[in-house]
Amino acid sequence: MAGPTTAERGERQQESSDPPLARRLRPTPRLRTIIILLIVLVLLGAGSGWLLYGSKWLRVERVSVSGTRVLTPAQVLEAADVPVGAPLISVDTDAIEARLSQELPRIDVVDVVRSWPHGISLKVAERTPVLIVQKDGKFVEVDKEGVRFATVSQAPKGVPALELTVTQSSSAAASLRRFGESRLVREAVRVARALPAAVARDTQVVKVRSYDDISLALAGGRTVAWGSGEKGAAKARTLTALMKASPDARYFDVSVPTAPASSGS
Repeated sequence: MAGPTTAERGERQQESSDPPLARRLRPTPRLRTIIILLIVLVLLGAGSGWLLYGSKWLRVERVSVSGTRVLTPAQVLEAADVPVGAPLISVDTDAIEARLSQELPRIDVVDVVRSWPHGISLKVAERTPVLIVQKDGKFVEVDKEGVRFATVSQAPKGVPALELTVTQSSSAAASLRRFGESRLVREAVRVARALPAAVARDTQVVKVRSYDDISLALAGGRTVAWGSGEKGAAKARTLTALMKASPDARYFDVSVPTAPASSGS
C-alpha cells in the first residue's frame, strides 16, 4: 500500500508545528457557517430598518374614514391628526384613538388600523341617543350608558325626552340625595332600553320624580307608571300583554309587574 504523499506529509508537519492555541482558534466549517449567517441576519435587519423607517416606500400617503353617521369624515380626519408622510410603522395608533375619543365624544368606539403599504384606516362607531334633555333651548343627547355626549340644536326624531322633575316631597328629596342626579338619569336610560319596540316608538317623554317613580308619556295621551328601573324585562312583557288586553286604556301601571293595572278609555 502506498505511503502518504509529499503534500500530505507537509500538511501533517505544518499541523504538528502549529502552536496548540492557533489550532484551537482556527475556525471550523460549522463556525464559519454561523458567522456567515450572523452577518446575513445583521444585514437583513439593517435593510428592514431602513425600509420601514428610512425609505419612501412605506410612508403614510392616505387616511380613510368609515362608520360615520352624524359626524363627517372631515371632522374625524381633523381630530385624528394623522402624520401624513411619516413612516407607517412609526404612527402611534393608540394616541390617535385617544385624540378621537377626547375631541369627538360622539364616537363610542374607534379602531385605527395600518393599511400597508401607504394607508391608515379610521373605523368609528358613533353613540346612539336613547334620551334627550332640553337645556337652554338646545338638546343634550344621552346614550345607552347614560353618557351625555353631544348638544344639538334640533331634537333627533324618535328619541324620547327626559324630564327630571324631582318633587319637593320628602321621599323624592331623599331619593335625590341618596342616588344623585346622574344615577337617576341612568335609571331613566335603563327604563328606555327595556321598553318593548312598539312602546318605544310611541314614547315621547320619560319622567323621573324619584328612583322608584319613573313614568312614560306616550302618544295619544297615554301614560305608563313604570316604577324603578328594576325588573325591566318583566315589566316590558306585562305592559305588552296589558295593552293588548285593554287597547282603549289611557293609563297603565306595571310598577309591580305581578299586579298590573289599567284604566281610562
